[in-house]
Amino acid sequence: MTATATLTPRTNPIAAGEIAPDFTLKDQDKNEWTLSAALEEGDVVLCFYPMAFSGVCSTEMKCVTDDFAKFEKAGATVVGISTDSFFANKAWREQLGLKQTLLADMHRQVCKAYGFYFPDLNVSSRGTVIISGDPANRGKVKWVQARELPNAMALDDVLAAIS
Repeated sequence: MTATATLTPRTNPIAAGEIAPDFTLKDQDKNEWTLSAALEEGDVVLCFYPMAFSGVCSTEMKCVTDDFAKFEKAGATVVGISTDSFFANKAWREQLGLKQTLLADMHRQVCKAYGFYFPDLNVSSRGTVIISGDPANRGKVKWVQARELPNAMALDDVLAAIS
């Protein structure tokens, strides 16, 4: 499992205007995915979710897939991030027919660095972060929404924040 070794954990979610920590994680196909590389193509939407195969997570990620064309039209790459393994992410993605890339943060470094860690269950908490590239080739947080575990994202709010 690959992740950037210099990530610093934080207790509160990252805020708009901050520099987004760069990272590399394995996707559902065990390929490396790097934030800075994705930012070269446009905005990136990180969707932190606690557990694959759970009710709210399944509903939330299926809604992203259903509106996937809207994200593409806005020039944004949307990815899911959880502490599940890439094996679980692949099975879940195939079962639901998800289009978005799912990243495995099995060492919990990325969710902790972004302030989306739920220690009671040792999983990612639920939240969405939109990141834009800046002229210095760093990601800058454009928009953040932290949610309680039972609350799925409002996709219209996310899409409005991308525009």
